Amino acid sequence: MTETLKIFIPMAGWGTRMRPHTWSKAKPLVTVAGKTTLEHLMDMFKTLPNPENVEYVFIVGPYLGELQIPAFIKEKYPDIKAHYIVQHEMKGQSHALWLGREFMRGPMMVVFSDSIIETDFAFLDKEKADGVAWVLPFPDPRRFGVAEVGADGWVKRFIEKPTSMENNLVLIGCYWFKNAERLHAAIEEQMERKISLKGEYYLADTISVMIEGGAKVRTHNGISWLDAGTIEATLDTNKVLLDKLGKQVNTYTGRQVKVIEPCAIDPSAEISDSTIGPHASIGADCKIENSTITESIVEAGSEIKDAALSRSMVGRQAQVKGRGDGQVVQLNVGDNSYVILS
Repeated sequence: MTETLKIFIPMAGWGTRMRPHTWSKAKPLVTVAGKTTLEHLMDMFKTLPNPENVEYVFIVGPYLGELQIPAFIKEKYPDIKAHYIVQHEMKGQSHALWLGREFMRGPMMVVFSDSIIETDFAFLDKEKADGVAWVLPFPDPRRFGVAEVGADGWVKRFIEKPTSMENNLVLIGCYWFKNAERLHAAIEEQMERKISLKGEYYLADTISVMIEGGAKVRTHNGISWLDAGTIEATLDTNKVLLDKLGKQVNTYTGRQVKVIEPCAIDPSAEISDSTIGPHASIGADCKIENSTITESIVEAGSEIKDAALSRSMVGRQAQVKGRGDGQVVQLNVGDNSYVILS
């Protein structure tokens, strides 16, 4: 029988770059292009060779993460086998994985929750390498990790947050390992040797330790990589995903509503005397009246009246009252907020 694949999804960060939205919800539950980033992430795994023989290990943060993520998974994915680990101390990616060491057996994947990657995992059942790291060229690699590949095609080492821009083969947050026990051993060696950056243990350094020990690791180019780690990046990702999805299956109809595709509009939204789009994502049970909304994300249950919004993020159950003068504004409004433009 084929060994069960363990998919580790670290998501314990505080989400400071996504505030105010992450004051009230875990970062993977922020909406982009009509679905949460976590749902987009879970969609990636549909191309696995044997998607039924998978266990998920979600590494969540204290409070919001440990309260909201298990409930969300139970509601949306009741049939998957899921485990939850709480990372109370933010000591980095490898530390997060180490906390779930009881599940580190057999083949394993690590996918970070704020990366939405387009790729095909079908090749993994025939993979011969000890590890695979997904990469894509990126103009400025300095805030990421990069892979240094030798002339023989194998990775020589990974460099976390390089100071130069010579090597732009950026790690995009997705990894596969033939043997999770080998990864576990490398994490423990990394911690013993105190290989860290500003007090955090990075997975790029862990894999470098594996390579030092003789592991054969190669890179695999993703098709595309979308970042949902900041407000601006999430809005850009919303635009790209809507372009890719094209016109929605359900055509929204309402009183005096002009929809400029592509958009993602939940059928339960109530919209009147407004223009929506292009690149607008409108959540369930929203109420929008006499407004224009472009290149924006409006999450479930929010109310917008007499406003013109562009490049804006409006959280759940928020209320925005504009001036009704058509002047376009850019807002970043958290859940349950009330904003009056005067």
